[in-house]
Amino acid sequence: MIDTSTIPGEGKHLRSLAKETIVLTDPATVWTAWTSSDEIGAWWGPPASNIELRVGGPFELLFTEEAEPGSKGSEGCKFLGYVPGEMISFTWNAPPHLPLRSSNTWVVITFTRESDHTRVRLVHTGFLVGTDWDDYMAYFDEAWGSVLGRLTDHWS
Repeated sequence: MIDTSTIPGEGKHLRSLAKETIVLTDPATVWTAWTSSDEIGAWWGPPASNIELRVGGPFELLFTEEAEPGSKGSEGCKFLGYVPGEMISFTWNAPPHLPLRSSNTWVVITFTRESDHTRVRLVHTGFLVGTDWDDYMAYFDEAWGSVLGRLTDHWS
């Protein structure tokens, strides 16, 4: 069972942000790039990761290995679901410098073939209302653009 107690968002009135990019490879290859520790390291570049592709499995990217436990990256994040080659979904947390670090949101990424490329659509949702939530959302509005840029550049 996946512990969802750290996800305060519920219902249809959540705020979301969406980003898209085009990647010059097939959907299965891009999907694998998100679901394998070796592959995600090749394009995103976290120094370490713990990825186990299974519902409830860890989706942890450790950006600062020397930091205190709980402040290294996406520690504690889990896969919520996946469709091989088409979609992944995982919980996500704020970086340690934001007050809502312990409040998770979730991300859904879809991979759609379009002729000779793949459209990657990332939706990050579960944001509530308030200043701290605005800061959480603004951080990832910028960060996901950078991440998708790295993904695109990897195949260009």
